[in-house]
Amino acid sequence: MRTAAVVLAAGKSSRMGVNKLLLEVEGKTVLDRLLESLTQAIDEVVVVIGYNPDPITKIAKAHDVLVAYNPDHEKGMTTSFQAGLRVVKGADVVFLVLGDQLGLRPELLKRMLAALEDLPGALIVSPTHKGRRGHPVLFNAHLFDEILSHKGTLKEVVDGHADAHGSVEGDEWSTMDFDTPADFERAKRLFKQ
Repeated sequence: MRTAAVVLAAGKSSRMGVNKLLLEVEGKTVLDRLLESLTQAIDEVVVVIGYNPDPITKIAKAHDVLVAYNPDHEKGMTTSFQAGLRVVKGADVVFLVLGDQLGLRPELLKRMLAALEDLPGALIVSPTHKGRRGHPVLFNAHLFDEILSHKGTLKEVVDGHADAHGSVEGDEWSTMDFDTPADFERAKRLFKQ
């Protein structure tokens, strides 16, 4: 099974005041840490850029991963995922990964891949933590055309396949994102543990 990941890194981080993916945790940027995890477990990684793309592109190139520009990045997550999906070549599955998933571990990705293979009829797999669905979300290639032509939210696509949606137990990182400086301080504390 050929695997790919699309990392959403096109946003402004307006509530943070600075690009949160460029913030450092123990000497490395959030995006560096994420790409290190992904490249250990995934065949092909695409970073989707948009707002102020140069620093993000530089980090992506340092990890030898692909870059996709989303001219419609202000229209939200769906357009960024579509931009990344268009660059993916021949993958059987694609992870939708949020750029601020600081604590994402390769083991979770591997368990999600195993679940997709083990669950009959599954097209989507999500991690859950304390009963809440989180990220990354794994999509089977059978959904790519539908996602690429969809005009609404990705949640609508996911909800439309509720009967084919599997889950694995994730950890706190599955449902954590950081949009404000206070969120980031909390994420840094958790990362140190």
